Amino acid sequence: MVRMRNFVPIFTVTLVIFALWYAFAIVLNKNWAYDKATRGGYELTFSELVADTWSQKKPRLPTPDQVAGEIWKSTGTAAAKKWGRTEGDPLLERISEVLGDKRNLIRHAWITLSATMLGFIFGTGLGILLAVGIVHNRAMNNSVMPWVITSQTIPILALAPMIIVVLNAVGISGLVPKAFISAYLSFFPVVVGMVKGLRSPDAMQLDQMRTWFASKPQIFWKLRLPSSVPYLFTSLKIGVAASLVGAIVGELTISQNGGLGARMLQGNYYGTTLTIWSALIVAAALAAVLVLLVGLAERITKKRMGFVS
Repeated sequence: MVRMRNFVPIFTVTLVIFALWYAFAIVLNKNWAYDKATRGGYELTFSELVADTWSQKKPRLPTPDQVAGEIWKSTGTAAAKKWGRTEGDPLLERISEVLGDKRNLIRHAWITLSATMLGFIFGTGLGILLAVGIVHNRAMNNSVMPWVITSQTIPILALAPMIIVVLNAVGISGLVPKAFISAYLSFFPVVVGMVKGLRSPDAMQLDQMRTWFASKPQIFWKLRLPSSVPYLFTSLKIGVAASLVGAIVGELTISQNGGLGARMLQGNYYGTTLTIWSALIVAAALAAVLVLLVGLAERITKKRMGFVS
């Protein structure tokens, strides 16, 4: 019964979003429909207008079913054709053939995911190290923390090309520059969350540890670190989504390497909104899966640590 109560609001909001999406598709695509009717010398009824705006090949705003069809065409159909042509090959060769198709969204999603995870790992590691230093060292707290906050005021769209150029100048290309941008966006929420978490034990708890003659490392491992776990996972959910954004921004800069960002740029270049929206929806789904995985890891960790029953 509780699950049903949680499902109804989500389902209602989803229906409203889809209804508004279809309505705005009529509004944004109607000019082209009216223009065709004027040149053809006929008038459109409302039903004909709706049918036309929901079925244009290059609409300003594609409908959800058009986007779903494009995603299937760019993943399911393309993969099935590749799979059929490589039926006699070993499994790994078949998968390699499918992912080698430059039009396949699975390939682009994998490229984006690789940069995202690499940047997320770097960003999380850097964020945790900085947080530990900030909490335990007053000089770092007074000097590093303001720079951490200031770093996020620089627009990533302006910074990304500079990062790509500098790294290419020293011979670093491919996945690493995109991962660097992902790390730049993901480390900030981890720093802030971990600093808050490591400082969450109150004075009474710290005094009690000192009465037991606990050293600073013991206080860290036995009190501060366990107390920071809820804050850390909350930050990781934000950080992994930010890391995906960073990877896509990097792909907009170096589009020749592929990825969902490159796919969006290609759709914008050729004026195919279906390509843009399909890549955008896949990116959103990828972000949702990553956040859910972090949430699953949070539940398992907190249960093992006794935070939840």
